[in-house]
Amino acid sequence: MTYHDLPAEQMPEHYVLHDCLWVDKDGASEHTDIEILDSKILRIERSGYIKLSDRNVSKYNMDNRLVTYGLCDVHVHLRQPGFEAKETIYTGTTAAMMGGYTAICAMPNLNPTPDTVEHIGVELNHIKEDAAINVYPYASITIDRKGRQLVDMEALKQYAVAFSDDGSGVQSEEMMREAMKEAARLDVIIAAHCEVNDLLKGGYIHDGEYAKANGHKGICSESEWGQIERDLKLAEETECRYHVCHISTKESVELIRRAKARGVKVTCETGPHYLVFCDEDLKDEGRFKMNPPIRSREDRDALIEGIKDGTIDCIATDHAPHTADEKSRGLKGSAMGVVGLETAFGVCYTHLVKTGIITLKRLVELMSLNPRRIFRLEVEGEANLSVFDLEREWTVDSNEFRSMGKATPFEGMELTGKPTALLYNGLQVNLRQ
Repeated sequence: MTYHDLPAEQMPEHYVLHDCLWVDKDGASEHTDIEILDSKILRIERSGYIKLSDRNVSKYNMDNRLVTYGLCDVHVHLRQPGFEAKETIYTGTTAAMMGGYTAICAMPNLNPTPDTVEHIGVELNHIKEDAAINVYPYASITIDRKGRQLVDMEALKQYAVAFSDDGSGVQSEEMMREAMKEAARLDVIIAAHCEVNDLLKGGYIHDGEYAKANGHKGICSESEWGQIERDLKLAEETECRYHVCHISTKESVELIRRAKARGVKVTCETGPHYLVFCDEDLKDEGRFKMNPPIRSREDRDALIEGIKDGTIDCIATDHAPHTADEKSRGLKGSAMGVVGLETAFGVCYTHLVKTGIITLKRLVELMSLNPRRIFRLEVEGEANLSVFDLEREWTVDSNEFRSMGKATPFEGMELTGKPTALLYNGLQVNLRQ
C-alpha cells in the first residue's frame, strides 16, 4: 500500500505502541505504552507496560523512539490555487509529512484570495482532493489583502482557522481596529504580518553590519516592532485574540512579553532560521532571503530567551516555496521566502535541545501542543502521531525534498533527529526514504 506515494500500512483497529519515549504537556516518559482503539488513544501507561489479555491486540515495538502528537505548523504557504509553479497542496503536504507534521495552517497569499466564501471554497476543494494531512486555511483580513475593506468574517468563520493578510501589514490603524473588534465579537484570531511600509525604504535584508559592509539596502527593526506596538494597544482595547506572525527582533519579544504580563490576549511565533542564524551568517544567495529577514546576534539571542521563558508560543516554519529561477538572483533580486517543513524538527532538536537551551518537552510544546491549543485544533485522544529517531544523523540535501521549493538556508547542515513514521487516519506511513 502507498499513501501519496509513500509506503503505508493499514493499522489494525486495536493495537499498542510498545516502548515509546512519550512526550506531552506533562513531560517526557521513557518506556511508555500507548493503547489505540479505532484511531483513538485509549490509555497511556507511563514508564510501565500494558498487559495484553486480548490476543487479538497487535503490538508494535517502538524501541524507545520519540512519539508525540503530530507536529502542527500554523504558518505554511501551499501556493495553490494560483501559484502552482511554486508548490501545490499535494507536494506541500507530502513535504510536511516528511517533516513529521500531521496538521498545517495554510496562508492566504493565493489567487483567488480566500476573502469570500466562494473564494475559500476553491481552496477547500483542492485541499479535499489532494491534501496528505490536515490542512486548515486562513481567510484574509481584508478584501484581496489590500488593507482597505474588511472581509465578511462572520460568513468565513466556519471555514477559516484564523484571519491574516500575511505578506502585507495592515497599514491603517482604523482598519485594524475594525478587524479586531469584529474578531473579538466572533471569538476568532487575527494573525498579523507586522510591517510598516513607510519604513521599508527598498530594503531587503536586515539593516545591520552585513548590509553595510556589502552595500545592501537594509530593513530596519522598527518596521516590524512598530506595528506590533500599535496592534498590542488595539488588542488590549478590543480584547481580541491576537497572534503575531514570524517575529524576528528583540524589541518584538519585549513588547509581547510586557503585553502578556498585562493580560493582553496575545500569542506569537518565530521560525527556526531566526533561532539559529544571525546576519553574520548571511551569504549573497537567495536561500538566505526571507521576510522578515535574519537579524542581528542580539535579536537571535532575545528570541532564544523568548522561547525559554514562554514569551514565544510556537515555532512555525513560514514555509514559502518559490521556483528555482526566482531564488537564483542573490539577496537583492531573489523572491522573499525559504522552505522549512522538512528540516524544522532536525534543526530545532540539534540546535536547541541537544545544546541544552530547551528541553525536549519544551520543543514539543512549541511545535505540536501550543499551536493546536492556540488555534483550537486539538481533538481529544486523536491518534495522529509522529515517530522520531533522535539518534539518526543526516545532512540537509534539498535535492531530496518533497517540496517543489529547494531554497533553504540549512543546505548542507549536519543534523540529528529525524521523523521516521506517521500514524495518521488509521495508517502507519513510513517516512524512511
